[in-house]
Amino acid sequence: MDLRPRQRQTFSGFTKAEVRKMEQLLNELKEQSLEEELCKKLARVFNRSSGRAGKPVVKWTEIQSWFQKNQQGLIKETSPDAAKKSPVVTEALTQNKATGDLNMPNGGKTEDLSRLEFEARSSKDGAWYDVDTFLSHRFLSSGETEVCVRYVGFGTEEDEWVNARDSVRERSVAMDHSECHKVKVGDLVVCFQERQDQARYYDAHVIEIQRRWHDIRGCRCLFLIRYGHDNTEERVRLRRLCCRPDNLAKPE
Repeated sequence: MDLRPRQRQTFSGFTKAEVRKMEQLLNELKEQSLEEELCKKLARVFNRSSGRAGKPVVKWTEIQSWFQKNQQGLIKETSPDAAKKSPVVTEALTQNKATGDLNMPNGGKTEDLSRLEFEARSSKDGAWYDVDTFLSHRFLSSGETEVCVRYVGFGTEEDEWVNARDSVRERSVAMDHSECHKVKVGDLVVCFQERQDQARYYDAHVIEIQRRWHDIRGCRCLFLIRYGHDNTEERVRLRRLCCRPDNLAKPE
């Protein structure tokens, strides 16, 4: 699958290189990108570049209009209401420019998010993989936020842009055999699906539980689960399940 980032829809007169430059400035400069002098300087740079040869001259007002339009989407995504709807990782990507640390406001406090671990759902196979690094983020014209992730155990060729709201979340938790009672019918879990040609972690729901006595080998309970990506069902042991952190936090 082609993992190259898709270009956001923009004024048709700009080249791809010009759009990339303006997107970079939009994320770096925020409100400063609307200053008239900066837009005039950028117009001079664009008009002198080889990529504009044979194309209409870019006016500084067109550049300013582009920034105004795209900055509205940026402000919308970073507003308090939008932040409530976005996952924790979107806030984690707000870096302290002085230190480079990843911080998130939490009731007046600053929490170090470097201690948190995340997982991301690949668009290639719909499976969840542990995130090693968040490489970058971008705001789409649709109002959605995407992050570029590098997965644990994979090289740069597998880096992927994923939706920050729907495809990134706090990492699922493996359970000790003594915690099997925390799994309830209806719970969303992550199950290690083993097939002849692949073995991956997928979302699943618990359909039925057969409680059994534990022995020296640990939990012997059987969990009937239904995978979300293909609706197949399978009976599995606890060792193949990971629980969502919010389910573990529920009162017993």
